Amino acid sequence: MALLRALFLALLAGAHAELPGCKIRVTSKALELVKQEGLRFLEQELENITIPDLRGREGHFYYNISEKVYDFLSTFITSGMRFLLNQQICPVLYHAGMVLLNSLLDTVPVRSSVDELVGIDYSLLKDPVASSNLDMEFRGAFFPLAEGNWSLPNQAVEPQLQEEERMVYVAFSEFFFDSAMESYFRAGALQLSLVGDEVPHDLDMLLRASYFGSIVLLSPAVIDSPLKLELRVTAPPRCTIKPSGTTITVTASVTIAMVPPNQPEVQLSSMIMDARLSAKMALRGKALRTQLDLRRFRIYSNQSALESLALIPLQAPLKAMLQIGVMPMLNERTWRGVQIPLPEGINFVREVVTNHAGFLTIGADLHFAKGLREVIEKNRPANARDAQAPSAPPASTPPSTAAV
Repeated sequence: MALLRALFLALLAGAHAELPGCKIRVTSKALELVKQEGLRFLEQELENITIPDLRGREGHFYYNISEKVYDFLSTFITSGMRFLLNQQICPVLYHAGMVLLNSLLDTVPVRSSVDELVGIDYSLLKDPVASSNLDMEFRGAFFPLAEGNWSLPNQAVEPQLQEEERMVYVAFSEFFFDSAMESYFRAGALQLSLVGDEVPHDLDMLLRASYFGSIVLLSPAVIDSPLKLELRVTAPPRCTIKPSGTTITVTASVTIAMVPPNQPEVQLSSMIMDARLSAKMALRGKALRTQLDLRRFRIYSNQSALESLALIPLQAPLKAMLQIGVMPMLNERTWRGVQIPLPEGINFVREVVTNHAGFLTIGADLHFAKGLREVIEKNRPANARDAQAPSAPPASTPPSTAAV
């Protein structure tokens, strides 16, 4: 009975386990590169040790050593030399391995802001799995900064990592991108309002001609008023990832109105816009960047089919306005990218993007843009900079056996 209960609880926990929006695999090639950088750093730490001249007597043996490199042949190691090794060499190795290298890991972003509206959560969902590779699962979820406790339920396909040819593989599910778009939607960022001279001249003339019948019925004070074009996304956009590519679907309302000075605006028309964007992902440095392209666009009336027919002449100029005026603004933001959880000073190079059903993977090699010592020195605590290694104890302290 106890066994059945334990099995039931395990299944229940598994059913409620949070799915990752982002996975990272560090292959053996990357681990070897990090190992070599770590050894180079330790060598540099040991070179900074200043060992005082040794003079003394051990029985009938007198010694006077002032070299910088000591050849500790086992048959000649004295208790004083073992004491020196234990007090100066071992603490440096421990300090480098346990304290200084941790400062490198502290540079990995976990929960941070992307911009003034949205943040991202890269919390680990479970302990990393280490075999020949190192596999990690992250929440990979965006959130509006004004709603720090909000989270989008993850119902997407779980990303999978199988490859091992490159140093690092990063996988993103549709949830990763959906949470970003829903966060910006909740933050009120997915809307655009163009008034007066902000509306392209050709489009302004076309809109006035299209709604001439409505405009001439207005009062003279309104007829020559500035035109207003407002786009407002009505629901969070959604991302679809297929082997053939990545698309984003957007539905928005389009409102056209006259804005007379010091008077309420006069609405001329309201319509629905459906758009489909293609998205191409790339890793640059350690930022995931996105390039968007408008592929499909249509407008229609939510009032009547007859009004939808009347909107057909506006479709081409509105699409041109989006491509010329809106898409560059979107791409300026998406190309800035969002940081991937990688320590400072390490960048991705030679990336390859592969689409799957419900997720995409990016394989890349690693490049140390900064030396390990430079990164650690930058993040080393102030007290650690002042005291690189412990000072020697008083002469009265008895010798001890070295234990590195």
